[in-house]
Amino acid sequence: MENPSAMMKVLSPMKNAKTGKTYWVRCGSAFANRDGSTNIYLDVYPTNGQLQVRELDERDLQRRADRANEGKAADNLPF
Repeated sequence: MENPSAMMKVLSPMKNAKTGKTYWVRCGSAFANRDGSTNIYLDVYPTNGQLQVRELDERDLQRRADRANEGKAADNLPF
């Protein structure tokens, strides 16, 4: 891991009952600690018991920046 304080995403594979295709659902976040351990915070518990931890990619970082900018624009209202 390049950045020891990096935020990561936690994903779980889910199967579509109709098509049988597998897709990934974000189910939490993870943070790397200085000692090399990782804290994982789940928003939901995957019923299949499978998790995958990945570093945030450019799309994730852009979404976070967009959400942050939306909040700042609302704070600049004159009333």
